[in-house]
Amino acid sequence: MSDSGKQIHDNLHTIFHPESIAVVGTNRTVGTVPHDIFMNILKDNYQGIVYPVSPGANSIAAVKSFKYILDIPDPVDMAVIVFPSSVAHMAMQQCGEKGVKSVIIISAGFREVGGAGIEREKKILEIADKYGISFIGPNCLGVINTDPAVHLNASFARKMPERGNIGFLSQSGALCTAVLDYALAKHIGFSKFVSFGNKADVSEIDLLNYLKDDPETKVILLYLEEISDGRALLNTASNIIADTGKPILILKSGRTTEGAAAAASHTGSLAGSDEICDAAFAQAGILRCQNIEEMFNIAIAMAYQPLPKGNRVAIITNAGGPGVLATDAAIQQHLQLAEFSESTTARFKKHLPKTANIKNPVDVIGDARADRYDAALSAALEDGAVDGALVILTPQSMTDIDSIANKVCEITARHEKPVYTSFMGETDVSSGIDILQRHNIPHYILPESMCTSFSRAFAFQQSLQQKKEAVSPCSDCERESALKIIESAHKDFLTEDIANQILRAYGLPVLDGKLAKSGDQAVSIADKIGYPVVLKIVSADIAHKFDVGGVQLNLKNAEEVKTAYQAIINSVEKKRPEADIAGIYVQKMAAGGTEVILGLKRDQAFGPVLMFGLGGIYVEIYKDVEFGIIPLSRDDMDNMIKGTKSYPLLSGARGRERSDIDSIIDCMRRLSQLALDFPSIAELDINPLLVHSKNNGAAVADVKIVLNKDR
Repeated sequence: MSDSGKQIHDNLHTIFHPESIAVVGTNRTVGTVPHDIFMNILKDNYQGIVYPVSPGANSIAAVKSFKYILDIPDPVDMAVIVFPSSVAHMAMQQCGEKGVKSVIIISAGFREVGGAGIEREKKILEIADKYGISFIGPNCLGVINTDPAVHLNASFARKMPERGNIGFLSQSGALCTAVLDYALAKHIGFSKFVSFGNKADVSEIDLLNYLKDDPETKVILLYLEEISDGRALLNTASNIIADTGKPILILKSGRTTEGAAAAASHTGSLAGSDEICDAAFAQAGILRCQNIEEMFNIAIAMAYQPLPKGNRVAIITNAGGPGVLATDAAIQQHLQLAEFSESTTARFKKHLPKTANIKNPVDVIGDARADRYDAALSAALEDGAVDGALVILTPQSMTDIDSIANKVCEITARHEKPVYTSFMGETDVSSGIDILQRHNIPHYILPESMCTSFSRAFAFQQSLQQKKEAVSPCSDCERESALKIIESAHKDFLTEDIANQILRAYGLPVLDGKLAKSGDQAVSIADKIGYPVVLKIVSADIAHKFDVGGVQLNLKNAEEVKTAYQAIINSVEKKRPEADIAGIYVQKMAAGGTEVILGLKRDQAFGPVLMFGLGGIYVEIYKDVEFGIIPLSRDDMDNMIKGTKSYPLLSGARGRERSDIDSIIDCMRRLSQLALDFPSIAELDINPLLVHSKNNGAAVADVKIVLNKDR
């Protein structure tokens, strides 16, 4: 850890474990943020000393008040600034003079309002930098630590949450209040709860690094509205997951926002910000969630129960219909119904009625009481072929709901396999649900949610076992040759003849070709490279050649070449008369193969992104593509290829020859190196890359490169 990183870590520890706090700017007005924050610290049993700082009051809630923080005679570990933004910098200045290194700025009216607010935030940062202060905020809800040794509620949340092992970090204060209310109703506890607002100083990266070492935190939840440093987020998250095994779940808003208004390549148009986020999070091992309910459904599974070592589940139910629904959901979520051993089946026969279904799902019949659930769940969990159990209950008139809930808790505590529950309904089962939740047994309203959570937990367990194989740099890539070509380019959009030279320098399988400026010259080139050939318009003003009739394929002789040359010129002059035509590219016609697309794009948050998918002229219609954040491991590249719906076309489905997937991997590796070596390459498409049968390589049939030399 760097010196600055250690300082932030130490200052954050003081924020979460202060022995003394000054609430700077509090008042006596009940129902205001300044007053309520002080009262929350006071009434929620904070274990340290709290000092109110209020220029206009001698005391707050019978606690002696100070005019300025400098008037406090004793040391102050942490300050909570609640003064208006217009004077917050003066409070920060006094904190610095007092020697306070850890601050929470609750006040709004900074960068989020623009204009003068931006300048106010800069001023705060300058003071913090001068005095070595780390601060959370501004424009935030505050910080909560449920550790009984501290028991700090330095926020304006309505209630202190229960203690637990889930750390929650949020950019939105308003969302925090809703999450706390949701969690209280379900008895979901937290270790640390942080609203970091504008993250002007302390960021989600700093907080993640702190929670990595926090023994009270087992699972980390993060809500983000913007990603300012995607690389740091991915590196931090992947290190936390690899080093500690702590799951990180992210809820990222703005799913429908496109990364750019316009793009010159297929990759640029398909690689929206949300698609890239999905790929980045998956690559780092982060679990992305669609909504708050899904986030907590998965979080309680991982926080309360062991991770499943396999995907074989036993379903225990007292109703056939819900058992079938759970079975369907389990199969859809790639779980398996466990096949019970003979001894387990014998136990079912002995303890369950003859009318019970002793196959999976196990139906203990509607009149089942706690003894039947005991027999079925105990036997299932003791079976070596079972990796976890899903327990369903529907309330019948004779169902002893609380006794069954207590029995499930008792049995679960004796085993190291995960148990999830779904007591279906609301009013009748509420007391049983309360028992389950208080004993840290994950409960779900619907069996489908239960199966989804089990599947995600198992997938995370599998990802922890994977050791990614690093991809070695390309030793035969001619960087200097490519650099000269790029530096001599006069326009940002490179014509195909120029783009092919760059690919050739990096060892990609480019077909022979040359630029022709007349029909006769085209014939001469075709004669040299051999028939059949393809002719393509070369113009920096034309991105999509097929749209203007700028391509002629499979030309077998000189006469066809000469005719095709003139046909292309005529078509382009008619459809794009303003286009500057450099000539026509004559290229060897590629042998048949499966058409795929490879692409590059620069993402503002995550940097260079690689795309792979089904290629051809309809790529933007089918959108069968996957993304990866460069650099990628061999496993990452494999996952991208296998993640497409068209992967069976490459792997040899329905009697097809298996394609040369190793050649695709090699092309991906070389493109990744190209992207790292040249940040000025903004977008790149190879479409199509024609992939031949196994061991027969691939061929670049068309390429498009867009530069941004300002990078």
